Amino acid sequence: MKKYLLIIGSLLLTLASFAQGFSEDDAVYPLVAENAAAQQQWVNTLYEHMSLEEKVGQLFIAQVFSNASQRDIDYVKSLVKNYHIGGIIFSKGGPVRQAKLTNRLQALAKVPLLMSQDAEWGLAMRLDSTYAFPWNMTLGAIEDNHLIERTGAQIAKHIKRMGMQMDYTPDVDININPQNPIIGNRSFGENKERVTQKGLAFIKGMQGEQVLTSAKHFPGHGDTDVDSHKELPVLNFTKERLEQIELYPYKALIPEGLSGVMVGHLNVPAYDSDKGRPASLSFPIITGILKEKLKFKGLIMTDALDMKGVTNADNPGQTGLDAFMAGNDLLLMPRDIPKNISALIQAYHKGSLTEERLEHSVKKILMAKYKVGLSDYKPVQLDHLVRDLNSEENELLSEELMEQAITLIKNNMGVVPIKDLEQQKIAYVHFGDAQGGDFYNMLTKYTRVDLVKGNNIADLLFKLKAYNLVIVGFHKSNAN
Repeated sequence: MKKYLLIIGSLLLTLASFAQGFSEDDAVYPLVAENAAAQQQWVNTLYEHMSLEEKVGQLFIAQVFSNASQRDIDYVKSLVKNYHIGGIIFSKGGPVRQAKLTNRLQALAKVPLLMSQDAEWGLAMRLDSTYAFPWNMTLGAIEDNHLIERTGAQIAKHIKRMGMQMDYTPDVDININPQNPIIGNRSFGENKERVTQKGLAFIKGMQGEQVLTSAKHFPGHGDTDVDSHKELPVLNFTKERLEQIELYPYKALIPEGLSGVMVGHLNVPAYDSDKGRPASLSFPIITGILKEKLKFKGLIMTDALDMKGVTNADNPGQTGLDAFMAGNDLLLMPRDIPKNISALIQAYHKGSLTEERLEHSVKKILMAKYKVGLSDYKPVQLDHLVRDLNSEENELLSEELMEQAITLIKNNMGVVPIKDLEQQKIAYVHFGDAQGGDFYNMLTKYTRVDLVKGNNIADLLFKLKAYNLVIVGFHKSNAN
Protein backbone atom coordinates (compact mmCIF):
# COMPACT_ATOMS: atom_id res chain seq x y z
CA MET A 1 0.00 0.00 0.00
CA LYS A 2 1.41 3.38 -1.04
CA LYS A 3 2.14 5.77 1.83
CA TYR A 4 1.81 9.55 1.79
CA LEU A 5 3.10 12.10 4.22
CA LEU A 6 0.80 15.09 4.63
CA ILE A 7 2.36 18.00 6.48
CA ILE A 8 0.08 20.78 7.62
CA GLY A 9 1.85 23.84 9.02
CA SER A 10 -0.32 25.88 11.32
CA LEU A 11 1.18 29.34 11.00
CA LEU A 12 -0.83 31.23 13.55
CA LEU A 13 1.46 34.25 13.46
CA THR A 14 -0.17 36.42 13.44
CA LEU A 15 -8.31 54.71 -1.57
CA ALA A 16 -11.23 55.74 -3.06
CA SER A 17 -8.67 58.16 -1.78
CA PHE A 18 -8.78 59.64 1.70
CA ALA A 19 -7.85 62.85 -0.04
CA GLN A 20 -10.76 64.96 -1.16
CA GLY A 21 -8.17 67.47 -2.20
CA PHE A 22 -6.50 68.56 -5.38
CA SER A 23 -3.36 67.90 -7.34
CA GLU A 24 -0.37 70.03 -8.11
CA ASP A 25 2.51 68.57 -10.08
CA ASP A 26 0.80 65.16 -9.75
CA ALA A 27 0.93 65.36 -5.95
CA VAL A 28 -2.01 64.32 -3.79
CA TYR A 29 -2.94 66.49 -0.80
CA PRO A 30 -4.43 63.91 1.57
CA LEU A 31 -5.11 66.32 4.44
CA VAL A 32 -7.61 68.54 2.62
CA ALA A 33 -11.19 68.23 3.92
CA GLU A 34 -14.35 68.18 1.81
CA ASN A 35 -15.13 71.69 3.00
CA ALA A 36 -11.72 73.08 2.10
CA ALA A 37 -12.71 76.73 2.57
CA ALA A 38 -13.95 76.15 6.13
CA GLN A 39 -10.86 74.09 6.88
CA GLN A 40 -8.55 76.83 5.64
CA GLN A 41 -10.34 79.45 7.68
CA TRP A 42 -10.13 77.32 10.85
CA VAL A 43 -6.44 76.64 10.28
CA ASN A 44 -5.52 80.24 9.47
CA THR A 45 -7.48 81.69 12.38
CA LEU A 46 -5.87 79.33 14.88
CA TYR A 47 -2.40 79.93 13.51
CA GLU A 48 -2.70 83.70 13.53
CA HIS A 49 -3.62 83.69 17.23
CA MET A 50 -0.86 81.31 18.32
CA SER A 51 2.23 82.43 20.16
CA LEU A 52 5.63 81.13 19.05
CA GLU A 53 5.61 78.69 21.97
CA GLU A 54 2.19 77.38 20.99
CA LYS A 55 3.25 76.90 17.38
CA VAL A 56 6.38 74.98 18.33
CA GLY A 57 4.44 72.89 20.84
CA GLN A 58 2.16 71.59 18.07
CA LEU A 59 5.08 69.66 16.59
CA PHE A 60 5.48 67.35 19.58
CA ILE A 61 3.75 64.06 20.43
CA ALA A 62 4.22 62.89 24.03
CA GLN A 63 3.85 59.32 25.22
CA VAL A 64 1.63 58.39 28.13
CA PHE A 65 0.59 55.09 29.73
CA SER A 66 -2.97 55.06 30.99
CA ASN A 67 -1.77 52.75 33.78
CA ALA A 68 1.06 55.12 34.72
CA SER A 69 1.64 56.65 38.12
CA GLN A 70 -0.13 59.90 38.96
CA ARG A 71 3.24 61.63 38.90
CA ASP A 72 3.84 60.60 35.28
CA ILE A 73 0.32 61.58 34.27
CA ASP A 74 0.72 64.96 35.96
CA TYR A 75 3.90 65.51 33.94
CA VAL A 76 2.05 64.89 30.67
CA LYS A 77 -0.71 67.23 31.83
CA SER A 78 1.92 69.92 32.33
CA LEU A 79 3.19 69.34 28.78
CA VAL A 80 -0.33 69.93 27.47
CA LYS A 81 -1.07 72.96 29.62
CA ASN A 82 2.31 74.68 29.77
CA TYR A 83 4.09 73.56 26.61
CA HIS A 84 1.05 73.31 24.29
CA ILE A 85 2.08 69.98 22.74
CA GLY A 86 0.17 68.91 19.65
CA GLY A 87 -0.71 65.35 20.52
CA ILE A 88 -0.45 62.19 22.57
CA ILE A 89 0.66 58.65 21.74
CA PHE A 90 -0.91 56.22 24.17
CA SER A 91 0.91 53.08 25.27
CA LYS A 92 0.01 50.32 27.73
CA GLY A 93 -3.07 50.44 29.93
CA GLY A 94 -6.79 49.81 29.78
CA PRO A 95 -9.54 51.24 27.57
CA VAL A 96 -11.65 52.90 30.26
CA ARG A 97 -8.63 54.43 31.99
CA GLN A 98 -7.31 55.68 28.65
CA ALA A 99 -10.67 57.16 27.63
CA LYS A 100 -10.95 59.02 30.94
CA LEU A 101 -7.39 60.31 30.56
CA THR A 102 -8.15 61.38 26.98
CA ASN A 103 -11.06 63.50 28.19
CA ARG A 104 -8.96 65.10 30.93
CA LEU A 105 -6.07 65.94 28.60
CA GLN A 106 -8.33 67.32 25.87
CA ALA A 107 -10.01 69.55 28.46
CA LEU A 108 -6.61 71.11 29.22
CA ALA A 109 -5.67 71.74 25.59
CA LYS A 110 -6.12 75.13 23.95
CA VAL A 111 -6.01 73.41 20.53
CA PRO A 112 -7.51 69.89 20.43
CA LEU A 113 -4.86 67.20 20.76
CA LEU A 114 -4.16 64.65 18.05
CA MET A 115 -4.65 61.39 19.94
CA SER A 116 -2.84 58.36 18.57
CA GLN A 117 -1.66 54.84 19.23
CA ASP A 118 0.68 52.32 17.68
CA ALA A 119 -1.93 49.58 17.24
CA GLU A 120 -0.81 47.63 14.19
CA TRP A 121 -3.04 44.62 14.85
CA GLY A 122 -5.64 46.35 16.95
CA LEU A 123 -5.95 48.00 20.34
CA ALA A 124 -4.88 44.77 22.06
CA MET A 125 -1.33 45.57 21.00
CA ARG A 126 -1.41 48.13 23.83
CA LEU A 127 -4.60 47.79 25.88
CA ASP A 128 -6.13 45.05 27.98
CA SER A 129 -9.80 44.08 27.48
CA THR A 130 -9.61 44.86 23.74
CA TYR A 131 -9.53 42.83 20.55
CA ALA A 132 -6.51 41.36 18.74
CA PHE A 133 -6.70 40.85 14.99
CA PRO A 134 -4.21 38.70 13.06
CA TRP A 135 -0.79 40.20 12.50
CA ASN A 136 0.24 41.41 9.06
CA MET A 137 2.06 38.20 8.14
CA THR A 138 -1.23 36.35 8.41
CA LEU A 139 -3.09 39.05 6.49
CA GLY A 140 -0.44 38.82 3.79
CA ALA A 141 -1.49 35.23 3.08
CA ILE A 142 -5.05 36.30 2.24
CA GLU A 143 -5.89 36.69 -1.44
CA ASP A 144 -9.06 38.78 -0.96
CA ASN A 145 -7.87 42.36 -0.41
CA HIS A 146 -11.39 43.40 0.54
CA LEU A 147 -10.92 41.43 3.76
CA ILE A 148 -7.76 43.42 4.48
CA GLU A 149 -9.70 46.62 3.87
CA ARG A 150 -12.41 45.50 6.29
CA THR A 151 -9.74 44.80 8.91
CA GLY A 152 -8.29 48.30 8.56
CA ALA A 153 -11.79 49.75 8.85
CA GLN A 154 -12.64 47.70 11.94
CA ILE A 155 -9.45 48.71 13.75
CA ALA A 156 -10.15 52.33 12.75
CA LYS A 157 -13.62 52.11 14.33
CA HIS A 158 -11.97 51.02 17.58
CA ILE A 159 -9.46 53.87 17.33
CA LYS A 160 -12.31 56.39 16.88
CA ARG A 161 -14.38 54.86 19.69
CA MET A 162 -11.42 55.50 21.98
CA GLY A 163 -11.32 59.18 21.00
CA MET A 164 -8.19 58.81 18.87
CA GLN A 165 -7.55 60.05 15.35
CA MET A 166 -4.33 58.32 14.22
CA ASP A 167 -2.87 54.81 14.16
CA TYR A 168 0.84 54.41 13.38
CA THR A 169 0.22 51.67 10.84
CA PRO A 170 0.56 49.86 8.45
CA ASP A 171 4.06 48.42 8.36
CA VAL A 172 4.95 48.27 4.65
CA ASP A 173 8.51 47.03 5.09
CA ILE A 174 9.50 44.26 2.65
CA ASN A 175 10.41 41.33 4.91
CA ILE A 176 13.26 39.81 2.89
CA ASN A 177 15.81 39.27 5.67
CA PRO A 178 15.05 36.24 7.87
CA GLN A 179 17.53 37.55 10.46
CA ASN A 180 15.49 40.73 11.00
CA PRO A 181 14.87 40.96 14.76
CA ILE A 182 12.14 43.61 14.74
CA ILE A 183 10.00 43.42 11.57
CA GLY A 184 9.22 39.77 10.80
CA ASN A 185 5.52 39.07 11.29
CA ARG A 186 4.74 42.80 11.42
CA SER A 187 5.22 42.81 7.64
CA PHE A 188 2.71 41.60 5.04
CA GLY A 189 5.49 39.51 3.49
CA GLU A 190 8.59 39.38 1.32
CA ASN A 191 6.96 40.17 -2.04
CA LYS A 192 6.93 43.91 -2.74
CA GLU A 193 3.80 43.80 -4.90
CA ARG A 194 1.80 41.88 -2.30
CA VAL A 195 3.02 44.10 0.53
CA THR A 196 1.92 47.14 -1.44
CA GLN A 197 -1.48 45.66 -2.32
CA LYS A 198 -2.21 44.64 1.27
CA GLY A 199 -0.91 47.96 2.60
CA LEU A 200 -3.14 49.91 0.22
CA ALA A 201 -6.21 47.86 1.17
CA PHE A 202 -5.51 48.39 4.88
CA ILE A 203 -5.04 52.13 4.34
CA LYS A 204 -8.26 52.40 2.34
CA GLY A 205 -10.17 50.74 5.16
CA MET A 206 -8.66 52.85 7.90
CA GLN A 207 -8.74 56.20 6.11
CA GLY A 208 -12.24 55.44 4.87
CA GLU A 209 -13.23 55.71 8.55
CA GLN A 210 -11.45 59.10 8.74
CA VAL A 211 -8.51 57.81 10.79
CA LEU A 212 -5.01 58.94 9.85
CA THR A 213 -2.48 56.26 8.94
CA SER A 214 1.30 56.19 8.94
CA ALA A 215 3.09 53.87 6.52
CA LYS A 216 6.44 52.84 8.00
CA HIS A 217 9.42 52.63 8.31
CA PHE A 218 10.62 54.90 5.47
CA PRO A 219 12.70 54.27 3.46
CA GLY A 220 12.51 50.58 4.48
CA HIS A 221 13.36 48.44 7.53
CA GLY A 222 12.72 44.99 6.03
CA ASP A 223 16.27 44.03 5.03
CA THR A 224 18.10 44.77 8.26
CA ASP A 225 19.53 42.50 10.95
CA VAL A 226 19.58 45.16 13.68
CA ASP A 227 16.77 46.47 15.88
CA SER A 228 16.66 50.27 15.65
CA HIS A 229 15.30 50.38 19.21
CA LYS A 230 18.78 49.29 20.30
CA GLU A 231 21.23 50.55 17.66
CA LEU A 232 21.32 52.11 14.19
CA PRO A 233 20.80 49.70 11.26
CA VAL A 234 22.69 50.41 8.05
CA LEU A 235 21.19 49.85 4.60
CA ASN A 236 24.28 49.27 2.46
CA PHE A 237 22.43 49.11 -0.85
CA THR A 238 22.72 50.95 -4.14
CA LYS A 239 20.23 53.61 -5.14
CA GLU A 240 18.93 51.27 -7.83
CA ARG A 241 18.24 48.52 -5.30
CA LEU A 242 16.55 50.96 -2.88
CA GLU A 243 14.34 52.26 -5.70
CA GLN A 244 13.31 48.75 -6.71
CA ILE A 245 12.63 47.28 -3.25
CA GLU A 246 12.48 49.64 -0.26
CA LEU A 247 10.79 52.60 -1.97
CA TYR A 248 8.41 50.49 -4.04
CA PRO A 249 5.42 50.63 -1.62
CA TYR A 250 5.73 54.38 -1.08
CA LYS A 251 5.85 55.15 -4.79
CA ALA A 252 2.55 53.31 -5.16
CA LEU A 253 0.79 54.44 -1.96
CA ILE A 254 1.52 58.16 -2.08
CA PRO A 255 -0.51 58.83 -5.27
CA GLU A 256 -3.43 56.96 -3.63
CA GLY A 257 -3.78 59.52 -0.84
CA LEU A 258 -1.60 58.10 1.95
CA SER A 259 -2.09 60.45 4.91
CA GLY A 260 1.14 59.85 6.84
CA VAL A 261 4.65 58.41 6.64
CA MET A 262 6.85 57.45 9.57
CA VAL A 263 10.58 57.80 8.95
CA GLY A 264 12.76 55.09 10.46
CA HIS A 265 16.04 55.35 12.31
CA LEU A 266 18.03 53.82 9.46
CA ASN A 267 21.40 54.86 8.07
CA VAL A 268 21.30 54.88 4.25
CA PRO A 269 24.71 55.85 2.81
CA ALA A 270 23.47 55.82 -0.80
CA TYR A 271 21.09 58.66 0.02
CA ASP A 272 23.04 60.56 2.70
CA SER A 273 26.82 60.81 2.74
CA ASP A 274 26.89 61.91 6.38
CA LYS A 275 28.23 58.78 8.07
CA GLY A 276 26.01 57.53 10.87
CA ARG A 277 23.10 59.92 10.34
CA PRO A 278 19.70 58.20 10.56
CA ALA A 279 17.07 58.81 7.89
CA SER A 280 14.85 60.36 10.56
CA LEU A 281 17.32 63.25 10.84
CA SER A 282 18.31 63.41 7.17
CA PHE A 283 17.37 66.39 4.99
CA PRO A 284 18.44 64.60 1.77
CA ILE A 285 16.18 61.64 2.59
CA ILE A 286 13.10 63.35 4.06
CA THR A 287 13.01 66.57 2.08
CA GLY A 288 15.01 65.49 -0.95
CA ILE A 289 13.44 62.09 -1.59
CA LEU A 290 10.15 61.82 0.31
CA LYS A 291 8.88 65.37 -0.20
CA GLU A 292 10.51 66.49 -3.46
CA LYS A 293 11.09 63.31 -5.46
CA LEU A 294 8.08 61.28 -4.29
CA LYS A 295 5.94 64.43 -3.87
CA PHE A 296 4.49 63.39 -0.53
CA LYS A 297 2.21 66.10 0.90
CA GLY A 298 0.86 64.33 3.99
CA LEU A 299 2.12 64.26 7.56
CA ILE A 300 5.73 63.19 8.05
CA MET A 301 6.68 61.91 11.49
CA THR A 302 9.72 60.44 13.12
CA ASP A 303 9.83 57.04 14.69
CA ALA A 304 10.14 57.35 18.46
CA LEU A 305 12.94 59.78 19.24
CA ASP A 306 13.81 58.03 22.49
CA MET A 307 15.13 54.99 20.59
CA LYS A 308 18.87 54.31 20.75
CA GLY A 309 19.12 54.37 16.96
CA VAL A 310 18.66 58.15 17.01
CA THR A 311 18.80 59.81 20.42
CA ASN A 312 21.58 62.24 21.28
CA ALA A 313 22.44 61.39 24.87
CA ASP A 314 24.79 64.34 25.23
CA ASN A 315 22.30 66.92 23.96
CA PRO A 316 18.72 65.56 24.10
CA GLY A 317 17.26 68.89 22.97
CA GLN A 318 19.16 68.79 19.69
CA THR A 319 17.45 65.64 18.36
CA GLY A 320 14.06 67.29 17.89
CA LEU A 321 15.57 70.32 16.18
CA ASP A 322 17.57 68.15 13.80
CA ALA A 323 14.50 66.06 13.00
CA PHE A 324 12.38 69.11 12.29
CA MET A 325 14.97 70.81 10.12
CA ALA A 326 15.30 67.58 8.12
CA GLY A 327 11.64 67.86 7.11
CA ASN A 328 9.55 66.04 9.72
CA ASP A 329 6.26 67.57 10.85
CA LEU A 330 5.58 65.54 13.98
CA LEU A 331 8.27 64.69 16.51
CA LEU A 332 7.39 61.53 18.42
CA MET A 333 8.44 60.92 21.99
CA PRO A 334 11.69 62.84 22.41
CA ARG A 335 13.26 62.20 25.79
CA ASP A 336 12.97 65.74 27.10
CA ILE A 337 10.20 67.69 25.38
CA PRO A 338 10.80 70.99 27.23
CA LYS A 339 14.48 70.98 26.18
CA ASN A 340 13.52 70.14 22.60
CA ILE A 341 10.96 72.95 22.49
CA SER A 342 13.55 75.34 23.90
CA ALA A 343 16.05 74.31 21.20
CA LEU A 344 13.54 75.07 18.43
CA ILE A 345 12.62 78.43 19.93
CA GLN A 346 16.29 79.40 20.22
CA ALA A 347 16.83 78.39 16.58
CA TYR A 348 13.86 80.57 15.61
CA HIS A 349 15.28 83.61 17.40
CA LYS A 350 18.70 83.00 15.80
CA GLY A 351 17.11 82.84 12.35
CA SER A 352 18.12 79.29 11.49
CA LEU A 353 14.48 78.18 11.87
CA THR A 354 12.29 80.43 9.75
CA GLU A 355 8.64 81.37 10.19
CA GLU A 356 7.96 79.89 6.74
CA ARG A 357 9.34 76.48 7.79
CA LEU A 358 7.38 76.52 11.04
CA GLU A 359 4.17 77.60 9.33
CA HIS A 360 4.47 74.81 6.77
CA SER A 361 4.37 72.04 9.38
CA VAL A 362 2.07 73.61 11.95
CA LYS A 363 -0.59 74.39 9.36
CA LYS A 364 -0.26 70.87 7.98
CA ILE A 365 -0.86 69.48 11.48
CA LEU A 366 -3.87 71.76 11.96
CA MET A 367 -5.23 70.68 8.58
CA ALA A 368 -4.99 67.06 9.69
CA LYS A 369 -6.79 67.87 12.93
CA TYR A 370 -9.64 69.49 11.03
CA LYS A 371 -9.77 66.59 8.58
CA VAL A 372 -10.39 64.06 11.38
CA GLY A 373 -13.04 66.17 13.12
CA LEU A 374 -11.11 67.88 15.89
CA SER A 375 -12.59 71.26 14.97
CA ASP A 376 -15.77 69.86 16.48
CA TYR A 377 -14.25 67.79 19.28
CA LYS A 378 -16.52 65.75 21.57
CA PRO A 379 -15.38 63.84 24.68
CA VAL A 380 -15.22 60.06 24.65
CA GLN A 381 -18.45 58.45 25.84
CA LEU A 382 -17.60 55.97 28.59
CA ASP A 383 -20.90 54.07 28.64
CA HIS A 384 -20.60 50.58 27.10
CA LEU A 385 -17.04 51.31 25.96
CA VAL A 386 -15.60 47.83 26.57
CA ARG A 387 -18.69 46.19 25.09
CA ASP A 388 -18.44 48.32 21.95
CA LEU A 389 -14.78 47.38 21.51
CA ASN A 390 -15.50 43.66 21.80
CA SER A 391 -18.50 43.20 19.55
CA GLU A 392 -19.37 39.95 17.79
CA GLU A 393 -18.40 41.65 14.54
CA ASN A 394 -14.74 41.32 15.56
CA GLU A 395 -15.03 37.55 16.01
CA LEU A 396 -16.80 37.05 12.71
CA LEU A 397 -14.20 39.04 10.81
CA SER A 398 -11.25 37.41 12.57
CA GLU A 399 -12.59 33.91 11.89
CA GLU A 400 -13.00 34.76 8.21
CA LEU A 401 -9.46 36.16 8.10
CA MET A 402 -7.94 33.03 9.63
CA GLU A 403 -9.93 30.78 7.32
CA GLN A 404 -8.86 32.71 4.23
CA ALA A 405 -5.22 32.79 5.40
CA ILE A 406 -4.89 28.98 5.22
CA THR A 407 -2.44 28.29 2.42
CA LEU A 408 -1.85 25.06 0.49
CA ILE A 409 1.81 25.31 -0.49
CA LYS A 410 2.21 21.94 -2.20
CA ASN A 411 -0.19 19.17 -3.17
CA ASN A 412 1.98 16.44 -4.62
CA MET A 413 -0.09 13.60 -6.12
CA GLY A 414 -3.32 15.34 -5.10
CA VAL A 415 -3.34 14.17 -1.49
CA VAL A 416 -5.52 17.13 -0.46
CA PRO A 417 -8.46 16.85 -0.06
CA ILE A 418 -8.17 13.44 1.60
CA LYS A 419 -10.64 11.05 0.00
CA ASP A 420 -11.92 7.52 0.65
CA LEU A 421 -11.52 7.92 4.41
CA GLU A 422 -12.80 4.40 5.05
CA GLN A 423 -9.74 3.04 3.22
CA GLN A 424 -7.27 5.19 5.10
CA LYS A 425 -5.45 4.29 8.29
CA ILE A 426 -4.37 7.70 9.54
CA ALA A 427 -1.77 8.69 12.11
CA TYR A 428 -1.28 12.16 13.54
CA VAL A 429 2.15 13.29 14.76
CA HIS A 430 2.55 16.52 16.70
CA PHE A 431 5.58 18.82 16.48
CA GLY A 432 6.19 22.36 17.74
CA ASP A 433 6.05 24.09 21.12
CA ALA A 434 2.28 24.69 21.15
CA GLN A 435 -0.21 21.93 21.96
CA GLY A 436 -2.20 21.90 18.74
CA GLY A 437 -5.01 20.04 20.45
CA ASP A 438 -7.78 21.89 18.64
CA PHE A 439 -6.38 20.79 15.29
CA TYR A 440 -6.16 17.13 16.30
CA ASN A 441 -9.65 17.18 17.81
CA MET A 442 -11.02 18.56 14.55
CA LEU A 443 -9.35 15.75 12.58
CA THR A 444 -11.12 13.14 14.72
CA LYS A 445 -14.52 14.63 13.88
CA TYR A 446 -14.13 13.30 10.32
CA THR A 447 -12.71 9.83 10.88
CA ARG A 448 -10.53 7.82 13.20
CA VAL A 449 -7.10 9.41 13.57
CA ASP A 450 -4.56 7.93 15.97
CA LEU A 451 -2.22 10.19 17.89
CA VAL A 452 1.20 8.55 17.55
CA LYS A 453 4.16 9.46 19.75
CA GLY A 454 7.70 8.18 19.90
CA ASN A 455 10.71 8.54 22.17
CA ASN A 456 12.88 9.26 19.14
CA ILE A 457 12.64 9.35 15.35
CA ALA A 458 13.47 5.66 14.97
CA ASP A 459 10.77 4.71 17.46
CA LEU A 460 8.29 7.00 15.74
CA LEU A 461 9.03 5.64 12.26
CA PHE A 462 8.62 2.08 13.48
CA LYS A 463 5.16 2.87 14.90
CA LEU A 464 4.11 4.65 11.70
CA LYS A 465 4.70 1.56 9.56
CA ALA A 466 1.16 0.47 10.36
CA TYR A 467 -0.36 3.55 8.69
CA ASN A 468 -0.81 4.55 5.07
CA LEU A 469 -1.36 8.26 5.74
CA VAL A 470 0.54 10.41 8.23
CA ILE A 471 -0.50 13.94 9.11
CA VAL A 472 2.17 16.04 10.81
CA GLY A 473 0.99 19.14 12.65
CA PHE A 474 3.65 21.73 13.41
CA HIS A 475 2.24 24.21 15.91
CA LYS A 476 3.77 27.38 17.24
CA SER A 477 2.63 29.88 19.86
CA ASN A 478 -0.14 32.23 18.78
CA ALA A 479 1.24 35.07 20.91
CA ASN A 480 2.39 36.80 17.71
